[in-house]
Amino acid sequence: MLKKQLLLVSTFYSVTLVTLSLINLNDKKIMIKNEDKLYHCIAYFVFTILWYYTFNHRFSLNKTKALRLAFFASIFFGVLIELLQEFFTKYREGDVNDIVANTLGTLLALLMLILLKKRRVR
Repeated sequence: MLKKQLLLVSTFYSVTLVTLSLINLNDKKIMIKNEDKLYHCIAYFVFTILWYYTFNHRFSLNKTKALRLAFFASIFFGVLIELLQEFFTKYREGDVNDIVANTLGTLLALLMLILLKKRRVR
């Protein structure tokens, strides 16, 4: 049953991420300098893990292919959102530092997944 839900959960998460990335968030208060970069890192960590499990379990890709696809999908998605913010909104702007934070979250997720994969092999 969970295999069938993975695609729905991953898609819902992705749509939510797009929505939150493109709406006007003027009322948000950031308490710590660059606090939003932490949110980016966490968001793309979760994004990568969700899509990895979707590719691996729902679409039956082997672990290596699922890791690669989740990595590239996450990077592409993050860059695309920043481009959409820059060119299609007047109240948001694309930020290279956001792309770096997204990529860091993606890399941390991959590292965790690789370590879990190696641990299961033993």
